[in-house]
Amino acid sequence: MGTMTDYRHDDAPAHAGGSYSAADDVVAKLDAVNAKVDEMRAKIENDPDSMGDKILKAALPSVAGLVAGKLFQVAWNRGTARRFGEVGEGSAKGFLLSVAFAGLSAAVGAAVSQLSNRSSQALVDRRHARRNR
Repeated sequence: MGTMTDYRHDDAPAHAGGSYSAADDVVAKLDAVNAKVDEMRAKIENDPDSMGDKILKAALPSVAGLVAGKLFQVAWNRGTARRFGEVGEGSAKGFLLSVAFAGLSAAVGAAVSQLSNRSSQALVDRRHARRNR
C-alpha cells in the first residue's frame, strides 16, 4: 500500500522524479488560487472609483428617490383632497385613484432614478477629470 505522496494521477504529467505527489497537486491548486487573487487585486487597483465615489453613486440615487417619492406622495394627497374631497378606500373612485397613484409614482420613480444615476456618474467623472489634470 502506497503512501499519500506516492499517489499518482493517471491524467497528471509525471514530474522529474517520475512520480506525481499529492503535494504537487496542492501546490498547483494554490498557484491557481494565487493567480485568481492577483487578478482580482489588479482589477481593484485599476478601478478609478474611490470608496467615496462608490458611496456617492449608491447614496445619491437612493436619497433622491426617497425625497422625490415623498414629495410626489404629499403633492398627490393634497391634490386629490382638494379635487375629490375625502374618498373612501372601498369605493370605485378610491380604487381608480390608487391605481393612478401607483402608475404615476412608478413613472416618477423611474425618471428620478435615471436622472440621479446620470447625475452621480457625471459628478464622479468630473472629480476624475479634475484629479487627472
